Amino acid sequence: MSELKPLRLDAGAADFSAHLDQLLAWQPEFADGVAAVVADIIAAVRSEGDKALLEYTCRFDRREVGAIEQLEVGSAALQQALVELPAEQRQALEIAAERILRYHQHQRQESWQYSEADGTVLGQKITPMQRVGIYVPGGKASYPSSVLMNALPAKVAGVDEIIMVVPAPDGELNPAVLAAAAIAGVDRVFTVGGAQAVAALAYGTQSIPKVDKVVGPGNIYVATAKKAVFGEVGLDMVAGPSEILVICDGLTEPDWIAMDLFSQAEHDEQAQAILISPDADFLQAVLASMEKLLAEMPRREIIKASINGRAALIKVADLDEAARIANRIAPEHLELSVADPEAMLADIRHAGAIFMGRHTPEALGDYCAGPNHVLPTSTTARFSSPLGVYDFQKRTSLIACSAEGAAKLADTAAVLARCESLEAHARSADYRR
Repeated sequence: MSELKPLRLDAGAADFSAHLDQLLAWQPEFADGVAAVVADIIAAVRSEGDKALLEYTCRFDRREVGAIEQLEVGSAALQQALVELPAEQRQALEIAAERILRYHQHQRQESWQYSEADGTVLGQKITPMQRVGIYVPGGKASYPSSVLMNALPAKVAGVDEIIMVVPAPDGELNPAVLAAAAIAGVDRVFTVGGAQAVAALAYGTQSIPKVDKVVGPGNIYVATAKKAVFGEVGLDMVAGPSEILVICDGLTEPDWIAMDLFSQAEHDEQAQAILISPDADFLQAVLASMEKLLAEMPRREIIKASINGRAALIKVADLDEAARIANRIAPEHLELSVADPEAMLADIRHAGAIFMGRHTPEALGDYCAGPNHVLPTSTTARFSSPLGVYDFQKRTSLIACSAEGAAKLADTAAVLARCESLEAHARSADYRR
């Protein structure tokens, strides 16, 4: 009996659009009172600082800590974790870090300005943020790759100080996470997590400094806390479950595509994996591969829940129709597993990251290809971009009017100001004539 039952859709069916809307609809499953619990935590940390932070850390992470100093991991400990890391893991982290750095160096923006004929100077000043906080999941979901992806763009941007928070349930920490922090040049690391860590970064405590922006993934409490503190600090995004959309012409090895779909499904039960192809036989072959390979997966129960709950195999008339549907889905990860991905690229408008060709699985992007793996989810690729250096740089406009330039602009400014019934604006301009 088949264990996997992804939704089977035909783009030519009359009810396809309704079924696709239902497939893409996702709302976080808030446990009763999550928002209220988070609000209480934020209020306590905001008013009591370290005292509340210690109390919540001991309660939620099952720890016995008497002072905030015990929650900070010093630079010597970070370096020690790097030294003690198995050589193979250290080499992999260092290769990934070098590639991530090289890619993100291309994103760095520079200040610019130009002069007009009357001597007026206009421009834009680019300034890095002073201090940012990165949230790194701990416990079961412990990802050293997230440290690199969040910290290195901030480093390239020129951020003065990077504060990392990572929970340590039962006092356990992944040494690779600490080693990654050493490689990425993180300045301070605190073993705190949850809504209390987000609140500490947003408002500051006696020991954890207030930051300008909070980035990084987390559970529903972290996501809710990030939403709550937005405006006090900047955010990268509030991400939903992982997603992958594969468009295949039917000529890629079915086992490859099956494992590409599994690579996102294994993240959690709410992850979404979708395959689109004009070849109905190929869709069936991939499903057969998935059935065959499932038993080999250590996280098969999570994969099974994901596939049966949110996955789909979609039959289309041709690759043009596949591209149109992909733009409607606006996926986090899009694989173009086709003979000529360059030809399809022009038709793709919305995607967090595009993986081109049969030999470019999404998993390479998660770790070491170079582009950032922090990507927009839940169709937000329609208006959002991957995390990058630009997220840690601010743009400030520059205006320097000469006497001649001010007199010329005053005429226009005064007329527009009086159109808006703002006489002080108008006279301020008039005085410069």
